[in-house]
Amino acid sequence: MNLFNRRAFIKAAIAAAPASAFLTLPNNAHAGRKASVVVVGGGFGGATAAKYLKKMDPALDVTLVERQKTYTSCPLSNEILTGHGKIEDLQAGYDGLAKRGVKVMFDDAVGIDAAAKTVKLKSGTTLKYDALVLSPGIDFNYGAVEGYSEHLANTSHPHAWKAGPQTLALKKQIEAIPDGGVFVLSVPPKPFRCPPGPYERASLVASYFKHHGKHKSKVLILDANDSFSKKGLFEQAWKMHYGGMIQWVPGAEGGKVTKMDAKSNTAFTDFGEYKADVLNIIPPHHAGAIAKNAGLANAQGWCEVDMLTMESAVQKDIWVIGDACIHGDLPVYDAPKSAHIANTQAKVAAAAIIAKLNGVPAPEPFFVNTCYSTVADDWGFSVVHIYRVEGGKLVYIKEAGGISPITMADEAQLKLQRKLESRYVVGWFKNIMADAFA
Repeated sequence: MNLFNRRAFIKAAIAAAPASAFLTLPNNAHAGRKASVVVVGGGFGGATAAKYLKKMDPALDVTLVERQKTYTSCPLSNEILTGHGKIEDLQAGYDGLAKRGVKVMFDDAVGIDAAAKTVKLKSGTTLKYDALVLSPGIDFNYGAVEGYSEHLANTSHPHAWKAGPQTLALKKQIEAIPDGGVFVLSVPPKPFRCPPGPYERASLVASYFKHHGKHKSKVLILDANDSFSKKGLFEQAWKMHYGGMIQWVPGAEGGKVTKMDAKSNTAFTDFGEYKADVLNIIPPHHAGAIAKNAGLANAQGWCEVDMLTMESAVQKDIWVIGDACIHGDLPVYDAPKSAHIANTQAKVAAAAIIAKLNGVPAPEPFFVNTCYSTVADDWGFSVVHIYRVEGGKLVYIKEAGGISPITMADEAQLKLQRKLESRYVVGWFKNIMADAFA
């Protein structure tokens, strides 16, 4: 089965753009010159922001700063680990944005002077801005797991929580697990990028074992948390497709990994130790270093923003979007760090920036998150959450979204629904990639 050759369609509006995303305003606030907007980070958030800033107001001078010439998507990268597609299927370049008039600079942003409104690049270039969009993604707190390090992540123990070379390295390790071997997956405390991602990874590794004659092999999830996104749907799928192949250990029962030994592939918790054939540690996250170094992050390492605009709560004229930010006091379980929410945040920020440059109020925003999980052949499910802003806080609109049903009228209907959702994810992915990079 090659996931990327399947015909799929998603009924929901994939771009999830609020009305503000299509706002076009004349750039009157900077008469005599173009207003300059610098966007740092070219993932789903940054690429979408750069595109829509230029689309909404072609007069803007928009510069996108990104380290890599090719972007590799984290969504669907778990599929690559188990052979359901090629990593090239997840990649995009920036030619589409350049054709729209976005100036794309392949460089590393290393410093921000908020008072002078400048961004310093590794190459020595300094960019002046009227508005700055930060979409730096995440960095990892390797020190939270004793014995783990960035060096190990890039060599013998890839976490593969940023898609790319580590994805391919972990894929080789999974393929080498013998029948009867154990894949141990360590899940960090919330919040972390893609809340359902670890459990999807566990499912697909079990699927790989099942389809490659490794029926005695096991997947062990050591989880720092006591619950997880789509828990009922995952557990139903595990029971139906994998029997006792997957074991989940919650934090209350000793699931939090505090130490690892790379030589023996052993994970240690307060309740005991677990030996693995492949030890996949996902370390805790925090906002990308440039945001933290600029003083935009709170004590927990995340950037708080104004819900109406995505503008930083601590620094005016800087907008923080994507995985680096948090939505006020909304529980992270309900406002996940996902590609889709980053896509929506980017459009809200773009509209708010253009409104501010023109001295008018920002449009009322809505935020949408759509998240699909594929857990077995022809077996997928999803969640759609839609939020509005009330009193400076995000409010979940229950009537507008929902989660895949666990039960249906009969088993045949349930199987059909799961099969369709396993197809819909392809349409969702192709559309969100095009919305960001084309």
